[in-house]
Amino acid sequence: MGAVLELVVIVAMAIGLALGIQAVIVKPFQIPSESMEPTLVPTERVLVNRLSYKFGDPSIGDVVVFHPPNGADDGGGGCAVEMGERPCPEGTDEASEQNFIKRIVAGPGDELYVEDGHPVVNGEMAEEDFIRRCGAAPACNLSEPIEIPADHYFMMGDNRGSSDDSRFWGPVPRDWIIGKAFFSYWPLREIGLL
Repeated sequence: MGAVLELVVIVAMAIGLALGIQAVIVKPFQIPSESMEPTLVPTERVLVNRLSYKFGDPSIGDVVVFHPPNGADDGGGGCAVEMGERPCPEGTDEASEQNFIKRIVAGPGDELYVEDGHPVVNGEMAEEDFIRRCGAAPACNLSEPIEIPADHYFMMGDNRGSSDDSRFWGPVPRDWIIGKAFFSYWPLREIGLL
C-alpha cells in the first residue's frame, strides 16, 4: 500500500511541476495558421519563454505569442479607428482570449508605414529576406505613416499577403504579450532555435 501511495504522490508532484513550469516559465504553442510561413508552418509546435520580457524589453524581430485586440480573433478587424491608406493606428481597448503568434516589426515611438509588404520604420525599410512576398493585397501598401504608442508593439506575420496582423487591428500593448517563441520542437524536421 505504501508503494502505491508513493507512486500517486510522485505522479501528482510531476503533474504539478509540469503545470507550474507551463504557467510561469515555458509554454508550448501550436501554430494555428499559415500567417507565419515560411518561418513557421501550421501545426508546428514551439516553446514560448514566458519570462523573457520580465527582465528586458521586446525587440524588433522577436517572434512572440500574445493576445490581439478583441475583434481580431474573428476576422472582424479590431481596429478602433478608421484606417484609410494607413495601418491601423489603434486597436480596441480589450484583449481577446485568443493567442496569436507574429513578429515584432516596430516598437514604442516608432513611425511606421508599409511598402510592398515590408514595414518602413523611422524612414528605413526593414531587410527581411525570410518573409513570403506580399503580392497585390491592399494591405501590402499602406503609405500613410502612424506612430506606435508608448508601451505598444506592431506585429506582422511573415506571410505578408496572408496574415491578419497589426495592419488590420493595431499595435499591441506590452502587457498582452505572453512571451517570446524560442524553439521549434515538432515536427522533428523543423526542430531548432527560432
